[in-house]
Amino acid sequence: SLGQLVYPHDFRLTEKEKTSICYLSFPDSYSGGLGDTQFSFRLRQSGGPRTSPFQDDGRYNREAPLTLQREAAHYFGYVYFRQVKDSSMRRGYFQKSLVLVSRLPYVNLFQSLLQLIAPEYFDKLEPCLEAVCNEIDQWPPPVPGQTLNLPVMGVVIQVRIPSRVDKPGSSPVKQFNQENLLPAPLVLPSVHELDLFRCFQPVLIHIQMLWELMLLGEPMVVMAPSPTVSSEMVLALTSVLAPLRYCCDFRPYFTIHDSEFKEYTTRTQAPPNIVVGVTNPFFIKTLQHWPHILRVGELRMSGDLPKQVKVKKLAKLKTLDTKPGIYTSYKTFLHKDKSLIKRLLKGIQRKRPSEVQSALLRRHLLELTQSFIIPLEHYIASLMPLQRAITPWKNPPQIRPFCQEDFMKTLEHAGPQLTCVLKGDWLGLYRRFFKSPNFDGWFRQRHREMTHKLEALHLEAICEADIVAWMKDKSEVEIVDLVLKLREKLVRARCQHLPVKEETLQRVGLYIDTIIGSLPEDLQAVLHH
Repeated sequence: SLGQLVYPHDFRLTEKEKTSICYLSFPDSYSGGLGDTQFSFRLRQSGGPRTSPFQDDGRYNREAPLTLQREAAHYFGYVYFRQVKDSSMRRGYFQKSLVLVSRLPYVNLFQSLLQLIAPEYFDKLEPCLEAVCNEIDQWPPPVPGQTLNLPVMGVVIQVRIPSRVDKPGSSPVKQFNQENLLPAPLVLPSVHELDLFRCFQPVLIHIQMLWELMLLGEPMVVMAPSPTVSSEMVLALTSVLAPLRYCCDFRPYFTIHDSEFKEYTTRTQAPPNIVVGVTNPFFIKTLQHWPHILRVGELRMSGDLPKQVKVKKLAKLKTLDTKPGIYTSYKTFLHKDKSLIKRLLKGIQRKRPSEVQSALLRRHLLELTQSFIIPLEHYIASLMPLQRAITPWKNPPQIRPFCQEDFMKTLEHAGPQLTCVLKGDWLGLYRRFFKSPNFDGWFRQRHREMTHKLEALHLEAICEADIVAWMKDKSEVEIVDLVLKLREKLVRARCQHLPVKEETLQRVGLYIDTIIGSLPEDLQAVLHH
């Protein structure tokens, strides 16, 4: 039955959200499998903005990696689903789901939590949830860079929240049980990272192509036999660009009941920039006009390289019995990296654990993304005005505009070939990237950071200035104007949390008081108000 229980009781969901969550919490095509499965989904928030119960003035999002930010307009759902034989039920089995809804993409943490809670909950129902919620209420907030100990049901989960200042690709600091917690804590190696090697098993030889498709924000359908495979594959795909943020929409698991179903299946306009994971065979028909369709079977970890899917023409997509494959006419810009496959194969022969293979894969993807992004970072940094052009009594100079052709000219001497052995049409890849939401997201983020940096440098220049000398030949109007401008700057610096030292802000505050003190009393009274 739909949403029998919402905990905590005061958590407000609209009816539309409740209905969507209910449909997304159950497999939408009959799976013969009995037992327990876990999967995740992501859902567009409906009905106006809501205040989050966690007030942190945006500090979390400023300090967390861009890929782990708290979502503003979407919820993640983490599902633990159970299907058991039950002759008293009309269908012959009973189905139940426990769903955890959050704005944080902490798939490992929340799925591990559900593994502890769900079996108890199915057994003891409401009292169990009440007890668990009381414990979770006491948890500290997630502070980037900190290791948290999270007690629940007699276990302590220990996990580190990544921070934006972590070096990309550095393995998480191994946390030892310093506090001698008893019983020993359940240590999670990562709050969010999936076992990439396992997720990408059937497509390892196409990892380059998938990376390009994700970089360009291409519309893609993942057709899988179960919500578990579908959601893991979609989450794995959206993580391949890290530390670059994947800025398009994605739905790890999507059903025909979804309110966006019409929007995605319409043929009157091009498919949206989204990766969508589905299990219902009905989608093969309704989404066959999409440009890239990845069909995968059940994931099985075997001793050797799992059967790799082939790239096939879209016309080969059979509506009834679609064989696994990547159905696309996409031609990659870069050549395949054969050395990666060789290293992974060697790992399989040597029976290396999956996490070692995953680390290899993740490092490869990181190096690829960095080779692509570093030239862009160099170029955008060159658009910053020179520090000596920032003077205290003039508005700071503008950041120069981003010119694609100028950027392309820099590639000859400082392109990806400096850090990456891959040959291919890098220029073509950049040109396509400029049209993607991922470029737009990256550029806005960088531009915002640079603007903040300029504001901060300007405040520092004001601090260094000799204000009394400046005031000598100025009229009252000019002085009052300066006071108002400085005040506005201070307010903005605090609201936007500019990268300025606290002492700088205090000095600007003192300056304002000094200036006001030099004015006639009637003006002082007005300005103090």
